Amino acid sequence: MKIAVAGLGYVGLSNAVLLAQQHEVVALDIDASRVEQLNRRQAPVADPEAEEYLASRTLNLRATLDSRDAYEGTDYVLIATPSDYDPQTHHFNTQAIESVIIEAMAINPRAVLVIKSTIPVGYTEKTRQRLNCEQLIFSPEFLREGRALYDTLHPSRIVVGERSPRAQVFAELLKECAVEPSVPILLTGSTEAEAIKLFANAYLAIFNELDTYAASHGLDSRQIIEGVGLDARIGSHYNNPSFGYGGYCLPKDTQQLLANYRDVPQNLIHAIVASNTTRKDFIAGEILKRRPRVVGIYRLIMKSGSDNFRASSILCIMRRLAASGVELVVYEPGLPAEHGIEGRVLDDLAQFKAVADVILSNRMNEALADVAAKVYSRDLFGRD
Repeated sequence: MKIAVAGLGYVGLSNAVLLAQQHEVVALDIDASRVEQLNRRQAPVADPEAEEYLASRTLNLRATLDSRDAYEGTDYVLIATPSDYDPQTHHFNTQAIESVIIEAMAINPRAVLVIKSTIPVGYTEKTRQRLNCEQLIFSPEFLREGRALYDTLHPSRIVVGERSPRAQVFAELLKECAVEPSVPILLTGSTEAEAIKLFANAYLAIFNELDTYAASHGLDSRQIIEGVGLDARIGSHYNNPSFGYGGYCLPKDTQQLLANYRDVPQNLIHAIVASNTTRKDFIAGEILKRRPRVVGIYRLIMKSGSDNFRASSILCIMRRLAASGVELVVYEPGLPAEHGIEGRVLDDLAQFKAVADVILSNRMNEALADVAAKVYSRDLFGRD
């Protein structure tokens, strides 16, 4: 079977590598450097499992800039292009998704088009009608940046937003290539699948609220989270607190969910969105209580293994600290010269450790073991 994957970010790369174990996969991207990297068997985004699979596994995988090369003769086209959330319009920017749909339909009208990008609730059904694209379906991802291939190989569930034989076939493709043989498959309506993705991400924000409460009252957050996670209805896979939700998917998902609820009576979604501001204020306040002269920021990235700090919660905390007159120093290897980040950037880790009175690290790292007394982190379980 031939499968095309449009977009070589975390979602596109992880799905391409997963499926290339058993099928011919052609990855399409508009960035020539990413295409070249993948064809050299190098991961275009930071992901240790993807790097290992590309270097050592037999994969029927290549990348191209040519959409006709990618789409001709394909059975499935996976759409994994960016869909940034616009806070002014309260909508996702879905132009890249629609460009793929239109182009793929023109080149190969028989291919099933599977949206893997994050989209608003109701988007798939509306787009089917507007673009007259009956072959469009949605299948959400539940991935961590930096561990995207691992999570694709070990999925908690496979959700496809259509109840049909072709949706079942696609779900089985993902299951057959995964490591976990007993992963559950759920076929739903397209709008229900979109809602599953958004509510799942919104739910995760509660563990930061729990940690803030515990820390404010001198309680052991880890004990509470472990006890809550033992409830079979909740689980403990992804309950590690952070400095606030951030990164690429979670903020835009909760904001989109709030926009969808604009005309629906509710309190919870407003609280989830507002709690993120409260969390960042709390973290900044905890740092300021220590009266530091210089605060070090160890990595801007949201998650270990990731190379992405778009919308990272640490950036908001840094702005709060700078506004209070605290000097900031940042350790982020490979940060571009035009970074627009608050504070002074240091490339020397030893110098960074020496000048900082307090070091913020969203996730603990063994590189900071020798200055552990300086480190402030809410990483309770040593996982993302």
